[in-house]
Amino acid sequence: MPMTLEQLAQRIGAQVQGDPSVTVNRCAGLEDAGPDDVSFLANRKYVKRVADSQAGAVIVSADDAKLIENHNLLVAADPYFAFREAVVALHGYRQHPKPIPDGQHQAPRFIDPTATVGPDCTLYPMVYIAAGAKIGARCVIYPNCFIGPNAVVGDDCQLFPNVTVYDGCVLGNRVTLHAGCVIGQDGFGYATHEGQHDKIPQVGNAVLEDDIELGACCVVDRATVGSTRIGKGSKFSDLVAIGHGASIGRHNLLVAQVGVAGSSQTGDYVVMGGQVGVAGHLKIGDGARIAAKAGVTSNLAGGEEYGGQPAMPWKQARRSWLSIGKLPEMTQELRALQKRVTELEAQLASETQVRP
Repeated sequence: MPMTLEQLAQRIGAQVQGDPSVTVNRCAGLEDAGPDDVSFLANRKYVKRVADSQAGAVIVSADDAKLIENHNLLVAADPYFAFREAVVALHGYRQHPKPIPDGQHQAPRFIDPTATVGPDCTLYPMVYIAAGAKIGARCVIYPNCFIGPNAVVGDDCQLFPNVTVYDGCVLGNRVTLHAGCVIGQDGFGYATHEGQHDKIPQVGNAVLEDDIELGACCVVDRATVGSTRIGKGSKFSDLVAIGHGASIGRHNLLVAQVGVAGSSQTGDYVVMGGQVGVAGHLKIGDGARIAAKAGVTSNLAGGEEYGGQPAMPWKQARRSWLSIGKLPEMTQELRALQKRVTELEAQLASETQVRP
């Protein structure tokens, strides 16, 4: 819905610097925004782009506002969060379409008589809810989702197409699973005996606490015994895999293609960049930040930044990467030194032989 800058500033906790009567309709990036749009600046290195932007207003910090002239600004303590609030105010959240009423040329859904479904749920065609499953209130479950026997889904959950929740697994309240997620498949557990890999029955489950969102095609294995657990408020990008018996702390951020092996644990507020791999039975402390493609092979202390293969403190990793860029020159120098040493050794041997 359209808003004046004055109205929007009140909604997002900002101060108007410029014309408060300007009306904006939507949010956009600096380069794409027009006179009816609001944009944001969260990184000072892009401040020069504001001058070329056609945005009706730009959300900025108080420090960055001092560098910008002749633009309507919304000055906020945290510009990125304020932009988030502006998106909510102007665009709102995704509205789920209502399914076609039963009997009007749609495929059926199946709800076992022993399952329970809370009030105000939206269940699309081809949803299968197995025996003993419990679905909370106001959930939205899209086509081709499977909720296994005795699984629990809390209130206000959203399960997009082709999500599978295996038997006995638990989703808390306000959990969002994007298309193709699998919760509680068997963990990778085998006992190798006399040259044969014998399957260990995976008798545990997987538990996702409240306010979790997983991107498309994420997988959380069930535990061999006990529970694989994802902590409250954690967010995953696409294609994240969590091994059996692992424990992910609260409010973790895991970017695409992260893999955490079985029985590893992370603390709270841990961040992992894309394609980070964590070996099994490790511990990562609260607030650790791990750069993309890092390979974690040992325990990591909290509150630090890491990178590299194997993962090491960030400053050390950067020095290693800079050294890799110099390897061709270093190799040439080493070969020249080896040749020189060989020549000196030959010269020394020759001089020794001619001495009386």
